[in-house]
Amino acid sequence: MNFKNSNAESSTITRNMDEIENVTGNIYESLVVVAKRSDQLAVDLKEELIGKLNEFASNTDNLEEVFENREQIEISRFYERLPKTNAMAIKEFLGDEVYVRTPESNTEK
Repeated sequence: MNFKNSNAESSTITRNMDEIENVTGNIYESLVVVAKRSDQLAVDLKEELIGKLNEFASNTDNLEEVFENREQIEISRFYERLPKTNAMAIKEFLGDEVYVRTPESNTEK
């Protein structure tokens, strides 16, 4: 996912729970879907950040490199300013961008 183009809210807002419930018909099921998608986004975001920060990793760190690494600081600040993954997940969920698959229950009587 391209996190730079995320249009999710960067601050906390009040949500209409009826809108969230109407997507699946069950508020708890909707929240589970949002939570799982948020976890997926968090893993992707963490992998992307670690990949970018590994470019700056070196085996020998001297004191000057630690204090003067402005590019690494800017990358970290960029990722800190991104919307939270749960806000991105809710935005995707309400925008019908998340595929929800419910396994059918096989109950025999």
